[in-house]
Amino acid sequence: MAVTWYGMLVAPSRQMGGQQQANVGPGNERYPIPRLGPAHRGAEVYRSNGCAYCHTQQVRPQGYGSDFERGWGLRMSAAQDFLFEETVALGQVRMGPDLANVGFRLTDEAWHYAHLYNPKSKVTGSLMPQYPFLFKEQPIKGSPSGDALVLTGAFAPPTGVEIVPTKEARELVAYLMSLKSQVPLFETPLPAGPKQDAEATASSEGAGNAQTNLALNR
Repeated sequence: MAVTWYGMLVAPSRQMGGQQQANVGPGNERYPIPRLGPAHRGAEVYRSNGCAYCHTQQVRPQGYGSDFERGWGLRMSAAQDFLFEETVALGQVRMGPDLANVGFRLTDEAWHYAHLYNPKSKVTGSLMPQYPFLFKEQPIKGSPSGDALVLTGAFAPPTGVEIVPTKEARELVAYLMSLKSQVPLFETPLPAGPKQDAEATASSEGAGNAQTNLALNR
């Protein structure tokens, strides 16, 4: 019992407790850094809305599923990625795509707002629920607000009305944009070569195209 207790509790606690920030990149930037401001508060919005019930934040190693092939990450997740997380939202079910690196994969904030308001406006056949309570309808006074959602067709609001994000929606999107795990670590280096970098850039720039929709539906 003593050996089991040590192996399951003490040893992992000592190993995780010894994790520290790493110096990465040509400028020796520190990774990870604590989330501050809206992104920090957005983590609570993420948790309170049950996002972790359908999304994971853990890219599996090569050969353990198709995470890499789906473009969900450039490397497997490591314990160091969660160094400053108050509550780690690893998740267990993938009704939706993994989000460990979504801030690098989908860089258009307007896309995220429209997707949260009505996922089908961006991903045909999406199973994700709508979150209209994170937005508010208001009459257009003069010209539309700069942060009003651009919705067309069946998703467009009534004439003279615009949809704008609430404080919680802004915080949630800030949190999603902060989820970036493409930094190379000692135990999880990035794949070598320019091909992977080009593919990652294409995935990031193509948030609104059919290829991105296919990846999100998986």
